[in-house]
Amino acid sequence: MISYKNCPLCNSLKIGAWIQTNDFFLSQEPFSLFICSDCGLIFTQDHPDEISSVRYYESEDYFSHNDSAMGFIGSIYMLARKFMLRSKRRMITHNTGRRNGDLLDIGSGTGHFLLEMQRSGWKVRGIEINDKARDFSVNNHKLEVISPEKITSLPENSYDCITLWHVLEHFHDPKTYFSEIRRLLRSEGKCVVALPNCKSADTEHFRKFWAAFDVPRHLWHFYPASFNIFANNSGFKITAIRKLPLDVFYISILSEKYRGSKFFLIKGSMKGLWFFMRSLRNIKRSSSLVYFLEKVPESN
Repeated sequence: MISYKNCPLCNSLKIGAWIQTNDFFLSQEPFSLFICSDCGLIFTQDHPDEISSVRYYESEDYFSHNDSAMGFIGSIYMLARKFMLRSKRRMITHNTGRRNGDLLDIGSGTGHFLLEMQRSGWKVRGIEINDKARDFSVNNHKLEVISPEKITSLPENSYDCITLWHVLEHFHDPKTYFSEIRRLLRSEGKCVVALPNCKSADTEHFRKFWAAFDVPRHLWHFYPASFNIFANNSGFKITAIRKLPLDVFYISILSEKYRGSKFFLIKGSMKGLWFFMRSLRNIKRSSSLVYFLEKVPESN
């Protein structure tokens, strides 16, 4: 188990227990979330190391690594993904000001986002840790997808856009990864990072049952202020924040299921709509946020 005596973000000693939750998705094991009183980072304490964590992903219901919808929840996920692919493409076109270029998707899963961007004129490459998902992308979509250790072999300043859709929260060493992202991104390029927002309206309602805590797969639980510190420390600045509107419905349905609600689909959908309406007036209350980053020039 990995245990922190200092804050992983700012190195402060002022860390303490914030909330106790469980791996409701798979193992039912309890895990503690800690918070830093200096920078505000919330993180999973006493989590498995990178090798041991593999077993927490070994499920046919882990949809980002599996292209077959299993059960009703899987069907909802696949339907939402189809809608969001177009939304993500439009979001990138609008915020990068480009309709084509070189794109790297880190954590590319089964390759559907890469395929969407390739069809719209982008030259794409993916990075995926899961062998099954990577092979599916290569064999079924004919995409170029490499394993994570090969990121260091990619040439610097070679991408106009680097995307991480709900991936950063899984990294065991996010600082090193962002150093590579900075190296690979062109000076006018954009890094796009989608993350759950642990200060959202639905987080406050569901508390320990909030599905997007997803311990121990999620190690870091960001919100706008703490992610801004992480971005600045990594040599980036946030230029725009957008939301993923459907995430709140999926997360609310799962959260109601984790609470043991008998009619979790109906309750989750109704609550998701309520949380969505609340976020219209304040984007920082949204369940998931997309951050657009630019490199900060190095000072001489």
